[in-house]
Amino acid sequence: MSHRFYDGEVFHKRFKGAEHKFTYGFFMLDIDVSSLETLKARLFSYNSWNFFSFFAKDHFGHNRNFLENVQELLRKFDLKATKNMRFLTLPRMTNFVFNPISVLVLFDDKGPIQLMVEVHNYNGGRIVYPVKLDQKSEFKYTGEVKKDMYVSPFLKRDGIYKFTFEYALEKMAITIFLYENGEKTMMTTFHAEAKEFTTKSVLALFLKHSFLSLKVVTRTLWQSLKLYRLGLKFNSVTAVDQTRRY
Repeated sequence: MSHRFYDGEVFHKRFKGAEHKFTYGFFMLDIDVSSLETLKARLFSYNSWNFFSFFAKDHFGHNRNFLENVQELLRKFDLKATKNMRFLTLPRMTNFVFNPISVLVLFDDKGPIQLMVEVHNYNGGRIVYPVKLDQKSEFKYTGEVKKDMYVSPFLKRDGIYKFTFEYALEKMAITIFLYENGEKTMMTTFHAEAKEFTTKSVLALFLKHSFLSLKVVTRTLWQSLKLYRLGLKFNSVTAVDQTRRY
């Protein structure tokens, strides 16, 4: 089918101030934006409650048609929709979700050419970063963008994000390096293998990753407490970083 899941692990490592690292299980839904009408299964719904669900209003806009939200977003960035677009995100689980990052991928005939990276923080803030991709090998692409939102009390609100995106039918990986004042500060990577978009996969992922969004939030708070006890400097959130931009 046109949609699929990627099931794997997230790895975080901090390089500056105090070296710190941790790993946890994670998965993402990979949506074929041109086939939203098929985004349904016995335990999965589009714009309605289920064990897993995807709501268009959670991303980019307030329209119940996700493709229209995508097109509106691209117009704001003076970009054109492509024939092949995919959206990587964490679906709602029993109607709850927190998405640290979701990614709209635009393709041409040769492969991915553009990422639109939607980032949420824990303060109600949201921003979308446009990342133009350069191909480095058959399935590997890179790009970078200036950081412009508070995401952690132990990171500056500005810096440079450098992305590596590896995408194939059977596996996928996203690696993000954060640089502050030219120094590598942190790395986050998600490596995963593809699973079919079926009721069986939905049930297996639900059993494996029950309460994943809640775990992401509580785990982040716990890791932040560890960094605080290590003596890292605390940065305060600004007003603009508590708003939903784009």
